[in-house]
Amino acid sequence: MTGLMVCVAVLAVASAYGVLHKRRSGRVRVRGRDDGRRLGAAELGGELGERATLVQFSSAFCAPCRATRRVLGEVAGLVPGVTHVEIDAEAHLDLVRELEILKTPTVLVLDADGRVVRRATGQPRKADVIAALGEAV
Repeated sequence: MTGLMVCVAVLAVASAYGVLHKRRSGRVRVRGRDDGRRLGAAELGGELGERATLVQFSSAFCAPCRATRRVLGEVAGLVPGVTHVEIDAEAHLDLVRELEILKTPTVLVLDADGRVVRRATGQPRKADVIAALGEAV
């Protein structure tokens, strides 16, 4: 009987974790540790956008990274003055460590001055990215 109770408890905890993980993945949010952090063209390997920059950290074998690339490209095409820069996380490990990128895809929303104003871990939704851009401008 105790084996059954342990099994039910493990299933309940695993289910709760799965629901929580799914809800948090892809959400664009403010992170206190990013406060005041600034990135320039030298770190990004490309110019900053006139209004904002969407920085995507990707890896070669990341399936959600391809979908994120498509979403961010569409948003950059829709919103004037916004650019999309993709960075290979494996090739820029020093920047990954400095920015505390723990998984790919990770998207940083930068304002016109290069300050990190929002962060999304996982594949973000188009509407969330557009809303985050409204706060970056």
